[in-house]
Amino acid sequence: MSAPSKHETPKPANFLRQVIERDLAAGTYAQRRFGGSPGDGAHHATGPSDPARIRTRFPPEPNGYLHIGHAKSVCLNFGLAQEFGGVCHLRFDDTNPEKEEQEYVDAIIEMVHWLGWSWEAFGTSHLYYASDYFDFMYRAGEYLIEAGLAYVDEQSAEAMRATRGDFNAPGTDSPYRNRSKHENLARFREMRDGVHPDGAMVLRARIDMASPNINLRDPTLYRIKRATHHNTGDRWCIYPMYTYAHPIEDALENITHSFCTLEFEDQRPFYDWLLGALADGGLLQRPLPQQIEFGRLNLTYVITSKRRLKQLVDEGHVWGWDDPRMPTLAGMRRRGFTPAAIRKMAEDTGASKTNIWVDYSVLEIALRDDLEPQAPRAMAVIEPLRLTLTNWAEVFGATTHREPCTAPAHPQRPELGQRHFTLGPEVWIERDDFAEAPPKGFHRLFPGNKVRLKYGLVVECTGCEKSADGRVHTVLARVVPDTKSGTPGADAVKVKGTITWVGAHAASDGGGVAATIRLFDRLFTEPQPDAGARDFVRLLNPHSLAVAQGWVEPSLASVPADRRLQFERHGYFVTDRIDHTNASPVFNRITGLKDSWSK
Repeated sequence: MSAPSKHETPKPANFLRQVIERDLAAGTYAQRRFGGSPGDGAHHATGPSDPARIRTRFPPEPNGYLHIGHAKSVCLNFGLAQEFGGVCHLRFDDTNPEKEEQEYVDAIIEMVHWLGWSWEAFGTSHLYYASDYFDFMYRAGEYLIEAGLAYVDEQSAEAMRATRGDFNAPGTDSPYRNRSKHENLARFREMRDGVHPDGAMVLRARIDMASPNINLRDPTLYRIKRATHHNTGDRWCIYPMYTYAHPIEDALENITHSFCTLEFEDQRPFYDWLLGALADGGLLQRPLPQQIEFGRLNLTYVITSKRRLKQLVDEGHVWGWDDPRMPTLAGMRRRGFTPAAIRKMAEDTGASKTNIWVDYSVLEIALRDDLEPQAPRAMAVIEPLRLTLTNWAEVFGATTHREPCTAPAHPQRPELGQRHFTLGPEVWIERDDFAEAPPKGFHRLFPGNKVRLKYGLVVECTGCEKSADGRVHTVLARVVPDTKSGTPGADAVKVKGTITWVGAHAASDGGGVAATIRLFDRLFTEPQPDAGARDFVRLLNPHSLAVAQGWVEPSLASVPADRRLQFERHGYFVTDRIDHTNASPVFNRITGLKDSWSK
């Protein structure tokens, strides 16, 4: 590849990129053929040269929703394939029927698309299911038996664990390990045909019970499990183990670089053993895929265990998989995160050979960088307090007068035009913009102080009104004449504070629109909530959601769902993709204008 030009941003260090560059330079996969679809060695031998320079895959198990940790793998696999003129397959590793559902399949497809990736390449779709390869996997199992490389073991699970040994002691052979190929083949076919009950026997590889790598001590390849599969129904009562199925899936799909996280490093010798054995038997074409491990990306203040995320959903701690507080991609989309921000974080963190922890603020910085140049502005009042301008009629001649005000939709994007709203004798301001006894350095409303109503007039506070319990319900102020923003002489009256506001009159007259405003925060109170044996539920943040009934300016009277914008002073918000309507607006806070957790 050519060196980046002086105008290009150099890509972060990524040893996976270096592996690909090395293989391309060496022509490692230059002679491969591709039969147009996944298949065995004979199938691919009939095809032309593979048009893809490399093939990667993103292989989720459809037993839950994708989360931010998956986004790293998605972006690595699809991004590197795109960069090097290849293709990334989306493959569902659906070999465990008890935990997999069509709902999860559909959600995964939707989220990979949402992140901006496609598995369409070279005139065809590369969306695949491991379960479509069950016939070949079974045939491969029979071949291994006939080659003396697999046997049916009828020991109990407890007995197999006991004879497996540990890191200090070798395993011991099963009493069934040396029976004839004929017997093993007959037993395996009986397993397939449902002759034996669940758990009665398994198919095991015949490798080395004394291997220092415990994963090579005759690992299980198939087990009996009567369960209805989302794709194959009740056709099968035996199912392959993941460690057996995954290498085969890679080989059938002509994958060149099988990127996976570090916990699979100890499985690589079995990955290579299995594919080598099947290639030696003519079932698979060479060169074979290579497994390469990279470090997992961990984000602070979230958990990414599907089992624990499901627990949060099942126990009602969150609304569902798409709760905006969840680290699922569905939840992050509903919260208002952008695909570009997630892709940027994935790219900026590169790929390393160790697991890494990234502070949640890094993702929020990427998000703000993406939103700042594009999100339209608007004023909103989240915790409303009424401000009455007592001399309005004196200044403007009537309480019914509405003073027109304008503001840019975006300060750096004039092409987005202007927002229009009006100022009247009563407006909503933020409750914390008034202090009867102000602290030092407070420059907003307090008796005797002047502030500017942003894009409007300067007002001087004269006092407040309270309810019987002593709570302030109305702030009183006087308009300072001839101080409207943008008019001659408006700056003659100097003020130290400017506050946002929304008119308390009808939206049809340029006033505010009532809205539900959801203030989301981090779901957990500690950076690593599931570290060790702690009960992560006890670390849920009780303040992860606050709901306010506020007001927004009239420019937001007809905003569609899933529209991102900036509430001036407050941060970035999005109209909820499910609950928002023009009749009942709902805004979710995406993130603040700056990181408040670091303080």
